[in-house]
Amino acid sequence: MSKTPDLLDTVSDNEAIEVADAGELLETERMVEALIFASAEPLSFTELTKRIPGDRDIRGALNRLRSFYRKRGVQLRSTEDRWSFRTAEDLSFILHREAVEQRRLSRAALETLAIIAFHQPVTRAEIEDIRGVSTSKGTLDVLLETGWVRMRGRRRTPGRPVTYGTSFDFLDHFGLENIKDLPGLEELKGAGLLDSAIPASFHVPAPDDSIDLTEDEDPLEESEMFATGALEEDAGEK
Repeated sequence: MSKTPDLLDTVSDNEAIEVADAGELLETERMVEALIFASAEPLSFTELTKRIPGDRDIRGALNRLRSFYRKRGVQLRSTEDRWSFRTAEDLSFILHREAVEQRRLSRAALETLAIIAFHQPVTRAEIEDIRGVSTSKGTLDVLLETGWVRMRGRRRTPGRPVTYGTSFDFLDHFGLENIKDLPGLEELKGAGLLDSAIPASFHVPAPDDSIDLTEDEDPLEESEMFATGALEEDAGEK
């Protein structure tokens, strides 16, 4: 009696076992890969064994994945047996990004900005007179750093104080076509920003953000214009 069919059956069974083993290996790799990829923190080997069902070769899956990703843009790395995907070190230069730090303006800075916007050109002393409190140099420095406020010139009065006004960036940030689009008296009252029982003599000033200096303003010194970027802006417009 021929034994050939039994031999063929044995070969087929072995092939089926190998296929099943290969399928399980691939499935284990996929589960390990998915868990590590989705985790916000590196996953320990112990955590992986708890979360992957069955008695699987997780260590082998980790080693195969690490070998597979070795020359890829992301790599599988281990630190104290805690596993995570990391960008390949030689590609870090393309991932550099400058982040803009968002900072809230203080109440003093907001009040000063509003006074400059409505009363420009205005000096620091005039700002303090309107606010009723002193204004620190740091407050004005913050507004200058934002690019919303600029130094215009110097007032033709004793001490020749600097005059301040708003810039193009101020209009752009607040969506104003020109400084005349700032809210008027009725708009401020309608928005609840002014008491309805304000004095009859109260009025909202008409600001002037023209680049031309007024009759009582002298131009800044050249060194001051470089410090404020005025000369660079003029050069760019030519």
